[in-house]
Amino acid sequence: MNRMIRQELPKDYRTTEEVVKQAFLNEQYSDGKEHQLVNRIRKSKAFIPELSLVAIDEDKEMIGHILLSKISIVYNDQSVESLALAPMSVVPQYQKKGIGSQLIQEALKKAKALGYHSVIVLGHKDYYPKFGFKQAQLWNIKAPFEVPEEAFMALELTEDSLETVQGVVHYPKAFSE
Repeated sequence: MNRMIRQELPKDYRTTEEVVKQAFLNEQYSDGKEHQLVNRIRKSKAFIPELSLVAIDEDKEMIGHILLSKISIVYNDQSVESLALAPMSVVPQYQKKGIGSQLIQEALKKAKALGYHSVIVLGHKDYYPKFGFKQAQLWNIKAPFEVPEEAFMALELTEDSLETVQGVVHYPKAFSE
């Protein structure tokens, strides 16, 4: 299958939101509003256009999307910038074909090239470790809400970038509206 990963463009926004909506339609832990989250993040200071990527198939149809946006890890009066991987979406008929993996690998590569040092994800405990994610608790990094520890993970894009970091992840307001 011939597919391309590229930066999302403003003209893609409506299609992207439809892809996100389709991807989460039958997901057990979805509130069905992930497409609205994408829209809100795009309008916030947390949005990094270069880290909003889409997967396009051989027919030039959008089949997937990933978004990395700015967050911070806060401990007392110290704050360290990081990225949140959320959401990652692949339309149902293309799931389990490696598209999500391609999107994640490309997004992580671009994030590192842009000078970011870490990524946080709330995701499937058996899926994200294959990209190097580990339980965030290993660095004493905590979610701002109740969540299973094995599902809240972090990844160092730069070696040892989280060694001196600890605290609670602060998501932008767009995540809770």
